[in-house]
Amino acid sequence: MPAARTSARSSGARGGAAKGPKIPQVSWREPRPAPIVLVSGPEDVLAERAIAGVREYLRAEDAELEVTDLRADDYEAGTLFAVTSPSLFGEPRLVRVTGVEKCSDAFLQEALKYIEHPQEGATVVLRHSSGIRGKKLLDGIRSGIGEGIEIPCAAVKRDSDRVDFAAGEFKAARKRIQPSALRSLVSAFADDLTELAAACQQLIGDVEGDITDDVIAKYYGGRVEVSAFVVADTAIAGRYGEALVALRHALASGADPVPMVAAFAMKLRTMARVAGNREPSRQLAQRLGMKDWQIDRARRDLTGWNERSLGLAIQATARADAEVKGASRDPVFALERMVAVIATRQPYGA
Repeated sequence: MPAARTSARSSGARGGAAKGPKIPQVSWREPRPAPIVLVSGPEDVLAERAIAGVREYLRAEDAELEVTDLRADDYEAGTLFAVTSPSLFGEPRLVRVTGVEKCSDAFLQEALKYIEHPQEGATVVLRHSSGIRGKKLLDGIRSGIGEGIEIPCAAVKRDSDRVDFAAGEFKAARKRIQPSALRSLVSAFADDLTELAAACQQLIGDVEGDITDDVIAKYYGGRVEVSAFVVADTAIAGRYGEALVALRHALASGADPVPMVAAFAMKLRTMARVAGNREPSRQLAQRLGMKDWQIDRARRDLTGWNERSLGLAIQATARADAEVKGASRDPVFALERMVAVIATRQPYGA
């Protein structure tokens, strides 16, 4: 029996006294086989990586691995037992089951029986994204029946989670990326983790050496300019030089000054509403009609700010807003002056 499975069995036994799941919780970045592998949670990108990792692990052990795919919602009785039964030549078997969150009664009944006595040499991966359908099966697995493991794939919603995801992609590939370039990349794909993952892999595969702001502008300039928040984030963090570079990249890509100022105004308004308030994030978010992560982000943004500097920033943004809407003949200078005030937290020219 592979060492990984022995470890999973012993870990499951030791975990019996712990609260919550009694089976090992394994990172999607470091998946490994077990008789039963429960891949849970709504984030499909992470789940696909985890399942692919289990396959690679098993194939590295034995190139003759037999792989079978089943759908739990369109299941023919007896199939699970048939495909996990030992073959004539004893090759290892990997069975990947999707749609467990909408499984048929036939699958649920057979899966509950199967986990009681998993087949030697077979790895059954169960993908369950969300919901209560199949809960009895999940509870059984998590209690230790089947000597399995769980690979949680929680939703990636917060900006910080997306940054951590992308940073992990480059770290795993032993590829360096500048912090400002990382933030630009994440901002460019803020609404789609699948696209962000694909962009990371493209850069890892295509670019020799470090990944810089210029590289991101070359590959994804058209998308980076869509999000003015990368400029705002950099300026609010006090990185004046980086903020000017980001601003010029955005303008060179055709960014409109008006929505750019609006992005600054939105972030500063949130910071002002959160500043000095010590309520728990969830409670404050409910009271202000915001999301928890927005409160957490605003509190991180407020590091190093005080009432005076926040007031200066809001005034500078209001002035820039008027100037880019026609009060000035040079909207670019208006933006640069606003960025200077916000990034240095001092009056312009001070």
